[in-house]
Amino acid sequence: MTRRLGWLLIVIAWSAIALASAHSGKVSGYVRNSKGVAQMGAYVEVTKLGSDETDRAFTDTKGYFAVNGLVPGKYTVKVSAPSFLPSLTQNLPVQSGASLVMQITLNTLFEAVTLLPDRKKPTDDQDDWKWTLRSMSNRPILRVLDGAPTVVSDTKAQQTHQQTLAFIAGSQADGYGPSGDYGTAFDMEQSIFASGTVSFTGNVAYGTGGDPGGVVRASYKREMTDGSRPEFTIVARRFSNPGLDFRTPILQAFDSMASNTTQLAQSIEVSYGADLQSIQFAGRQEAFRPFANLDWHLSPTSVAEYRYATSVPNMRNLKGFDTAPADFSEADPRVTLLNGRGMVENASHQEVSFSQRIGKNSIQVAGYSDRVKNAELTGVGNLYDPTGNVMPDVFGGTFSYNGGTFATNGMRIVFERKLPHDVTATLDYAFGGVLDLDGQNLNWTQVRGLLQEHNSEAMTAKVTGSLPGSHTKLIASYRWMNGAALTPVDMFNVSPGQADPYLNVFVRQPLPFAHLIPCKMEAIVDVRNLLAQGYIPLMSPDGGTVYLVQSARSIRGGVSFTF
Repeated sequence: MTRRLGWLLIVIAWSAIALASAHSGKVSGYVRNSKGVAQMGAYVEVTKLGSDETDRAFTDTKGYFAVNGLVPGKYTVKVSAPSFLPSLTQNLPVQSGASLVMQITLNTLFEAVTLLPDRKKPTDDQDDWKWTLRSMSNRPILRVLDGAPTVVSDTKAQQTHQQTLAFIAGSQADGYGPSGDYGTAFDMEQSIFASGTVSFTGNVAYGTGGDPGGVVRASYKREMTDGSRPEFTIVARRFSNPGLDFRTPILQAFDSMASNTTQLAQSIEVSYGADLQSIQFAGRQEAFRPFANLDWHLSPTSVAEYRYATSVPNMRNLKGFDTAPADFSEADPRVTLLNGRGMVENASHQEVSFSQRIGKNSIQVAGYSDRVKNAELTGVGNLYDPTGNVMPDVFGGTFSYNGGTFATNGMRIVFERKLPHDVTATLDYAFGGVLDLDGQNLNWTQVRGLLQEHNSEAMTAKVTGSLPGSHTKLIASYRWMNGAALTPVDMFNVSPGQADPYLNVFVRQPLPFAHLIPCKMEAIVDVRNLLAQGYIPLMSPDGGTVYLVQSARSIRGGVSFTF
């Protein structure tokens, strides 16, 4: 009897083991460095969330590891090896009977550190503070865990595709060629070949006076095994202005851009590329716009940078795609009329900066030199200029005016501090030259001869972040200047202190309709120059009043859907 009971227990135990094995999961993968070389002897720890139990493994000569018998749930996978930063993958879902294969890249400290706070769309998760010192980079995120830096990734962010659709109302009021009164913007992104991404974005805009046109943008970028990140982009733009006389042309622009980011040495990274623009506007013109960045990581918390640019930046990277739908700034030919001929703004910007992080604070000091030819100035009001120097926009009630050429040198100091609840406060001080009008109570015919350059100061206070509880994403800024000006101080600023002139508020509010529609829905409000400051009045030829402004007041709003 005892022997039969023993055999019965053995059969039950083997059945339980077989059943558990049939419903358990497996995590395996390959560990390589940034150049694709397999790392033998890397230490792998697989821990189930909410549990202290950890399965461990070592990689073989091919960098391969495998951990079997995992109970279904979410896991954290940590990989470490000598001379590399540990890699941490969080929220990895393991399903019953599933086998997951991971591709893990170990980075050195200099490969992971970046320059300015990350300006990608913030996630809804109130995660540990993630600090990066470089805004335009796709490099891995550094986080401090247990007193040591670690390269962190989250499987929730590793989406193979994403689509966004936004409906925006309100003109951007940037002179000739912004989006119309209403617009439908779209953004589609798809991962291909594991390390590549294809995106297709655009905006179809329309207004009460007709269809002003639209813009489409297609790009492909890829992360190579040697760490370089090439990207190729094509942008097409068309804008028509119905209701105006025959002298007002249709703007058509085609822009092709190629860029690459690579490392010259372990501590030096270079980004370079160029735009080639073909512009049809009161004639045909070509524009070649090269750009380059050189970052020298002096230490894990400090970096020196040289930047060369030929295009004025905008706020699109900071606010996200659907806050500023693909519009005139997407293709970036800033155009004006001069004696009836189309002129394209050409600029040259050189900058040297040093950035240092100290705990939750960072500071940047920069010096720059700018030269702008055929500078585009913005006006507000209905103005007819028989000399052919004004380009009106019937949709926004604004116009563009050619400000000529000016050059300036200046400097910038930026201080940034990370506050609780994923909020960041920034102070920016800038000194440099601006274009302004010399005199008061002026007639429009006097503008050309009274434009002058003088030095000015600007101070910016800005708060960005996500509010706890409501998950409201907020950007509020105020940029003060000592005196009136038609162009901003430090107009090529891409630091964390970048902001539009005067008082601006931008809000993205998630809407609680997840149970009704299979997508993320957000309300968007974008207000620029809320107090209508910096308006310089001028008497128009017909006796009315028009204004030249650094930034026209505008209010835009809409709804976006992310699938």
